[in-house]
Amino acid sequence: LDERAAACSDVSLGWLQDRVREQRGENIPELIDTVRIFGNNNPLRLEIGCGKGQFIQECAERNPDINFIALEMTLNVLVTAMERTHAAGTKNLRYITGMAEYLEKVIPPESVETIYLNFSTPFPKKTYAKHRLTHPRFLEIYSHILKNGGEIRQKTDDKSFFEYSLNTLSDFGFRLSDISFDLHNSGVTGNIITEYEQRFSDMGMPIYYVRAVKVSGQ
Repeated sequence: LDERAAACSDVSLGWLQDRVREQRGENIPELIDTVRIFGNNNPLRLEIGCGKGQFIQECAERNPDINFIALEMTLNVLVTAMERTHAAGTKNLRYITGMAEYLEKVIPPESVETIYLNFSTPFPKKTYAKHRLTHPRFLEIYSHILKNGGEIRQKTDDKSFFEYSLNTLSDFGFRLSDISFDLHNSGVTGNIITEYEQRFSDMGMPIYYVRAVKVSGQ
């Protein structure tokens, strides 16, 4: 695994937790410098929980004038995405390994245009609610790194999780739009299908979708 990851280090930003640990010393390093990394000042989008990277790779290929960073918690999953991007020579996509709790420590404030949450683990038990990626503790992080007018785009196959997300996003002050309880039959255009999405759709399951926009002063 380490050898595979090292072979595509050109598309990796390393371990998120390692960057955070470095900040506990007196010499606090700079935040992720996207201008230096990508060589331009193009808009930045972030996927949290990218899995094997099919979605984010297609996003990057379709949008060469937008920069993308994709986060995944486990390297043995992420390495497949990294290998795909490395082989394709994609210049506007980078990966980082780690947990979303630390994102605001390394992503510059108000720098992200769009955050993608695709088929995040729903954690249905109430005792695990704080682990849901639309829990208020995560929305606080997203609000910190999103630009004014920036947005969260969520897709899930879990209706209860979706309804929970609609409530938490609205209560936090995000403006909701394009709410769909059946994305593939909704008329929403430009959808890029993820690995999980294709599987659930083939089983006849509806896909739930929402755009949540950060409003000024949030």
